[in-house]
Parts: sequence; C-alpha cells; structure tokens
Amino acid sequence: MAGHSKWANIKHRKAAQDAKRGKVFTKIIREIVVAAKAGGPNPEDNPGLRAVIDKALAANMKRDTVDKAVARGAGTNDEDNYEAITYEGYGVGGVAVYVECLSDNRNRTVAEVRHAFTKRGGNLGTDGSVAYLFTRCGQISFEQGDEDQIMEIALEAGAEDVQANDDGSIDVSTAFEDFIAVKEAMSAAGLNPGYAEITMLPATTVPLDKDGAEKIMALVDMLEDLDDVQNVYTNADIPDEVLAELE
Repeated sequence: MAGHSKWANIKHRKAAQDAKRGKVFTKIIREIVVAAKAGGPNPEDNPGLRAVIDKALAANMKRDTVDKAVARGAGTNDEDNYEAITYEGYGVGGVAVYVECLSDNRNRTVAEVRHAFTKRGGNLGTDGSVAYLFTRCGQISFEQGDEDQIMEIALEAGAEDVQANDDGSIDVSTAFEDFIAVKEAMSAAGLNPGYAEITMLPATTVPLDKDGAEKIMALVDMLEDLDDVQNVYTNADIPDEVLAELE
C-alpha cells in the first residue's frame, strides 16, 4: 500500500478483527494447532509456531489457552486434520485478492469462498492468477517514534526497509525468515510496535474511491467472516480521506 495510507488501512482492519474477537481467537487457535503439528510444539525450534504465539498474545489471548492449543497440535487428534489452502481472485476495480484458509473440508471451503466473491461483485480466479503480485514478508509498524533510532536498530537486525509515512507512522519491512529476529531486536530496545505480523505485501496497488472502497471492504469482511478463512490480502489502496468517510 502507499505509505500515506498503509497505517490507516491496518488500523481499520485490526479494528474490524477486534470487533469479532471471539472468531479471531478461534482462527488463531486453529493456526497454533496446525503450526505445532507441522513443526513441533517447541517455539524455539519452530519459527512458524513462535510467530503465531506472538500474534495470539498480542491479541490478548490467555497463555493457558495458547498452551492448550499447542498441546492439541502436538497430539494425534484426527479432528485437527486441517490443510492449508489458498484462493485467488479479483474484486471490483481489478483489485487483487489473496485468501489463506485452513480447512478440513476443501469442497465446503471453496464453495463458501466462491459465494463471497460472487455476491460482492468479484471473481474467483485460478491458482497463480494474483499470487505473483504479492510477497510474503514481515511488517512491523509504529504509530510514531524516532525514525533514526528505529532505522538503526531495524537495519542492524536484518530488516530490508524502513519507511516513514506522512502521518508520522513508521513501517519496517523484513524478509519472512528475518521477521522474528527484527521484532525481538525492537522489543529489546524498548520499541513496541502497534502492529507486527507476517503478511503479504503487494508489488503494485489500485487506488480506490469511496464506492470502490466500500465494495472491496464488504468483500474482505465477508471472506474474513468465514470460519475457514485465516487471512485476506488485497492490493487496494484506500486513501485516508476515503477511509475517514467510511468510518
């Protein structure tokens, strides 16, 4: 997203997720179970699990709940037989949409995702139709801070880029594999981000007016409300002034 609107978009999406905290917790628990099953229950040896646990704690999930989810993943419960599936498509205005799911029933999931795209004026595409537009990476964002200090610590820890935005926020981008190291270096220096997650950043963006923004946000909200959907990424760029009209 463009620098001037990146933080505003993040704040909106996080606020929407917080409003559905119960469902968010359910999805994070599923993600913990899958990560623990795939790479083992020890976060020190399983970076994927470590990142999800950090996300869970940042969302104010109780440590006991996290530990129980890890234990579930370390067990052999066939009921936790989820597979990771991605879907790709386009929303109105040619906005690319990338959807990550964890599902125990592929047929159910694709039917629900296709229905959301169709109902909100989009089209579900084929594998690879939009994935090339996104790069998996780490993003650590501060609502405000000392740009020089953040840049020095971030780059020394292995970050790829530091960008100061017009609203005073600062975004740190990292390679996927360096995310945890950079995040921990920030925390060790007393710098606590407002947002820190593995994400999919688009190489190009599509600016939207109010009508287009409303339609894309409706699609994203409908997809995020599906039980099997974990994350939804788009290359929509919603300017601050448009976002302010919608809130």
